[in-house]
Amino acid sequence: MAESCTRFLFSHGRRSADQLLALIPPDTKIDYYGLGGVVPELEQEVASLLGKQAALFFPTGTMAQQATLRVHADRRSSRSVAFHPACHMETNEERGYERLHGLFGVPVGPSEEPLSLASLAQVHEPIAALLIELPQRALGGTLPSWSELVAQVAWARDRGAAVHLDGARLWDASPYYKAKHRKSIADIAGLFDTVYVSFYKGLGGIAGCCVAGDADVIEELSVWRTRHGGRVFGMWPYAASALAALRLRLPRMPAYYRHSLAIAEAVRDLPGVEVLPYPVQSPVMHLRFAVDLDSLRERVIEIAKSEKVMTFARPWASLGPKLQEFELHVGDATLELTPEEIRDLFARLTGVTPRRATHAARRRTVSRRQITDAPRGRGTGRSRARS
Repeated sequence: MAESCTRFLFSHGRRSADQLLALIPPDTKIDYYGLGGVVPELEQEVASLLGKQAALFFPTGTMAQQATLRVHADRRSSRSVAFHPACHMETNEERGYERLHGLFGVPVGPSEEPLSLASLAQVHEPIAALLIELPQRALGGTLPSWSELVAQVAWARDRGAAVHLDGARLWDASPYYKAKHRKSIADIAGLFDTVYVSFYKGLGGIAGCCVAGDADVIEELSVWRTRHGGRVFGMWPYAASALAALRLRLPRMPAYYRHSLAIAEAVRDLPGVEVLPYPVQSPVMHLRFAVDLDSLRERVIEIAKSEKVMTFARPWASLGPKLQEFELHVGDATLELTPEEIRDLFARLTGVTPRRATHAARRRTVSRRQITDAPRGRGTGRSRARS
């Protein structure tokens, strides 16, 4: 169905082999086991961008983060790692941190609320590291205020723990901190001992990631990459795609963010539609539609056939017989659809006719509030993280 569509609601559109390979410049220099060519070029650019001494390329984030936390734990007396209960390491990695590295997870706070200093204050055991995810994908891209973030980092530092950033979507977080607190990506990364960033999440590269930090930490990480089998013979296709995507789409993040704000404002008063969080804090948001799954599937197919627009392939989570939650990541493809067009699509997906939707919009005065420092709650219902 997606292959027949010409416009896409989600991210940068359909990921096809020809489009992904087109990101790789024809004059790319290859590497051998990560040495030479475009791989160190990418690592140096990422380290500079994040204000770190060095960076190391990994084929997967699962490998990268587990190895990073192992290094932090080996340098400290504790084997415990504190994180939000909905973080990727806890929900999507088959407890690899425990089975492969002997680490102990310490979930902090309620799964439906963002990580907070108040929740961290309830942790009364030594920890080797605190993992903070920016933005929190499972909660719709929520972000803490700068003061809250600094306080969380200070909490870990006061206990002698390392602070690691799960910045798979750090690129998506950057416009919020720039707009609200005048902080750059390097300012954000500067709070952390180590920073993990992905090149396909948000940026749309083929695959792969980097971890940045002090040179001695990165040297130790290189050993763990080899132990994990991540020092593959040729990493240049992934690295070249990553470098091109980084240079192409990082400058566009402010536009994605502004579009996400406009979309949320345009659809938040639609009957049967809830935007989470509101106001949105990144180019990622979650949407709850009050509709049964079968009806929604029929409408998705009908729109794809009649309008050649692909909306949602599947729910993020089905919260009940008549409540579905979706993730919307704003990217190049989303920019091709106006907020009004997206409002109309959502009205059709939930069974609200365009006339009723327009009437609702006229009946209610939409206030254009600024983004608040503290993320709002997400309401009731379950949310499940996805890879």
